[in-house]
Amino acid sequence: MNKEKFIKDNFLLDNKYAEELYTKYASKQPIIDYHCHLSPKEIAEDRVYENITQVWIAGDHYKWRAMRTLGIDEKFITGDASDKEKFMAWAKTVPHTLRNPLYHWTHLELQRYFGIEELLNEESAERIYEEVNQQLQQPENSCRGLLKQMNVETVCTTEDPVDTLKYHQQLAESDFEIKVSTAFRPDKSILIDAEGYNEYLDKLGEVAEISIDSYEDLRNALRKRIQHFDENGCKLCDHGLNFISSENFTENEVNQIFSKKREGEDISDLEAEKFKSAILLFLGETYHEFGWVQQFHLGALRNNNKRMLRQLGPDTGWDSIGDYQQAENLSAFLDTLDGKDKLTKTILYNLNPSDNEVFATMIGNFNDGSIKGKVQLGSGWWFLDQKDGIIKQLNALSNMGLVSCFIGMLTDSRSFLSYPRHEYFRRVVCNLFGHEMASGELPDDIELVGKTVADISYNNAKEYFDF
Repeated sequence: MNKEKFIKDNFLLDNKYAEELYTKYASKQPIIDYHCHLSPKEIAEDRVYENITQVWIAGDHYKWRAMRTLGIDEKFITGDASDKEKFMAWAKTVPHTLRNPLYHWTHLELQRYFGIEELLNEESAERIYEEVNQQLQQPENSCRGLLKQMNVETVCTTEDPVDTLKYHQQLAESDFEIKVSTAFRPDKSILIDAEGYNEYLDKLGEVAEISIDSYEDLRNALRKRIQHFDENGCKLCDHGLNFISSENFTENEVNQIFSKKREGEDISDLEAEKFKSAILLFLGETYHEFGWVQQFHLGALRNNNKRMLRQLGPDTGWDSIGDYQQAENLSAFLDTLDGKDKLTKTILYNLNPSDNEVFATMIGNFNDGSIKGKVQLGSGWWFLDQKDGIIKQLNALSNMGLVSCFIGMLTDSRSFLSYPRHEYFRRVVCNLFGHEMASGELPDDIELVGKTVADISYNNAKEYFDF
């Protein structure tokens, strides 16, 4: 047993200024998780998890990648091993994650949800597994209870246009005090060069009750689903694209490209980019019409390992940072919408840290004074939501724009135990500001700096999304 706990009150807080900023201005702020991949079904049904593996390891490809790197067989990751065996394999991995954010997150989560201060390793694994499993059977540790423990105010999940939103409807009619909304994710309708595109459009047409035989039919189907999402409380969309497509096109060209695809003919790379450009602009204008916030997560190189993709499917841990050119297409896309006065609130997330300054300066081109922080540089995302990535994002935004208008952190997670990542983020923010107060780079004015910290932690997001 460890005599002294690892996660102390001053974790990541190096001086008195950082500690005061965190305890007084950040720690007690509610959480607005405006982008995640949590299951609305599990929230609606208030799932009770049988064991920690079900709520902590299942679906978490961050952990899976670490386990594979250590040489753990896939059987104990996504295979047919028991839940206990999978937990034991993760516990074996944890000591090897030193200096990876997983080490911090693991022990924050065990301590904040279950009061466990012991380090997780092979020796402690059995004790921790049994202790957590017992606690998970208590009412306060049901799915909804886990959210309430972390002072979550709003959760925004992510759904495809074909989703019926029945679980969101159930939640809207329930007495659950946490607001659960959704974000519209229509990427499958955009990626015309992806395998299974026509089959997907058949599903979309069925749900929208429109036979999608033309490009106009597709637009009508998407608009109908946007209206359905809006009627069910949706106020955001989300896109996960390599980059923004922005090729010149004519309406006739796009109609012909779409017809070729629907007839089973091959289309060229240029034709695919023309189509994507057209549909993205249509969607952007429609989002503006409905008053939504649009989000673009850009720069991931997905499904690199085709052998494992065939075996396990997407979103199982075979993605990495891409090195796409972003600036010109992104500028053209935003400028086209802005020129029509149809640029809605926009959040841009980059996955390649070399693009931090590109994105940080791009948002300034379209912040026109109409709305505070109208175009945002999104928080450090995916591979960048760790201490170094967060600091680099904050520094780029501070140097190129106004970090005081930043809407802060999100989880982008599939795990209901991920909310201490907001604490982690807030501690990093407070330490960054606290260091500069101590060095004299910021004034020794705790109320001034504290207000900025509170705004980044909660207030800016509350105002921006108006949930």
